Amino acid sequence: MKQILLTTAIALIAGAASAADKVVVVTSFPKDLTDPFKAAFQAAHPEYELEVVSRNTNASVAFLQETRASNTTDLFWASAPDAFEVLKGEGLLAKVEIASEGIPDDVGGYPINDPAGHYFGFAASGYGIMYNTRYIEANGLPVAKEWDDLIRPEYNGHVAMSSPSRSGTTHLTVETLLQGDGWDAGWAKWKWIAGNMNTVTERSFGVPDAVNSGSTGFGIVIDFFGLASKASGFPVELVYPSVTAIVPANIGILENAPNAAGAKAFVEYVLSPEGQQVLLNPAIMRLPVNPAAYANAPEGFPNPFSADFAPGAIAFDVDKSGLRYNLVNSLFDVMITYRLDDLRAAVAAVQAAEAAHAAGGNADAKALIAEARALVEGNPITEDQSLDPTFTEVFKISRDKPDVQVVGRQAEVEQQWDAMVVANYAKAKELADKAAAMK
Repeated sequence: MKQILLTTAIALIAGAASAADKVVVVTSFPKDLTDPFKAAFQAAHPEYELEVVSRNTNASVAFLQETRASNTTDLFWASAPDAFEVLKGEGLLAKVEIASEGIPDDVGGYPINDPAGHYFGFAASGYGIMYNTRYIEANGLPVAKEWDDLIRPEYNGHVAMSSPSRSGTTHLTVETLLQGDGWDAGWAKWKWIAGNMNTVTERSFGVPDAVNSGSTGFGIVIDFFGLASKASGFPVELVYPSVTAIVPANIGILENAPNAAGAKAFVEYVLSPEGQQVLLNPAIMRLPVNPAAYANAPEGFPNPFSADFAPGAIAFDVDKSGLRYNLVNSLFDVMITYRLDDLRAAVAAVQAAEAAHAAGGNADAKALIAEARALVEGNPITEDQSLDPTFTEVFKISRDKPDVQVVGRQAEVEQQWDAMVVANYAKAKELADKAAAMK
């Protein structure tokens, strides 16, 4: 009996020691990124075992909020700074001092680390257009270098994008254009681009997969998708439009992390010169936040610390983005994701009418086309409403999964939006068809 008790006690002690050595990170990053970091970290710190839990950004935030009372997570690791601001605002991220070497205070004018010390930038990110060189040659398409290019009729059916409600990086891309062009002009541009889309993918990595395979020609992506695909040998290129943002991808330690020491060791490894070099792995190809790392970068690799990198990048307002995070995602889903067929039909009808009256001789037709365009671009709310906390707090439910049901006041507002856009798209198509038929 004593021997059994002793054996049991030893097993419990060993199990506890093993659990203490485990570092659990919840992340939206793919295995192509997490696996090399896991291997490198464990080789440098064999006393720790990194356990990676994969969830998209919105699902990660919801998970950490729901499990705060019985937290088993040490780290949150993702691209979207506004998601970190949400967690920080709710007291879910610990304030810690992290040792780093050679990392400046900002990149492109944007602070690399949270000034209050709750999360830390480990890679810089830009947002742009990825394209398949073989595809565009086969389809006789020019390279799209600006967002405005993707609006043109020749790109109809050749563009892919993911939903911002299921991808934090896509949310940043959407918000970048809303901030860079302005609320109404930005949403109008997203609608005309979406009218040319052949798909809205459920996850962000579905877009580079489609471009890599030649299922589509152009993909709206965070830059590392295009850079990694090119490094892996796919016939793809990446361009940064004039309106882009340079923001850091981040990592933070949970306030009640079970293994705070191990979590800190991982953050410091990621920010170390050795960890920064892992970002240049051909499967990853993210932009390091340590300028010294670029000495070993491949020829032509973008350097966000150089003067000629995305000179038109906007000063991204993370507070604005964080305040209306769920609202923007809901509005995109209502106007685009779940009404994509209606939107594409309206856009195609406008394009056909404009082609029929390219000479511009029929004033009545031109008036109908202008009215149709205004209907497509109609926005159910103003920017002031999008920044009103009493309104934004209505949007608590994120469609991070296809089966998520929206209820309550949020559902009522979204139904009102939906009724408006459905009527607008149908009327726009009707008017555009009428204009196209005019002589």
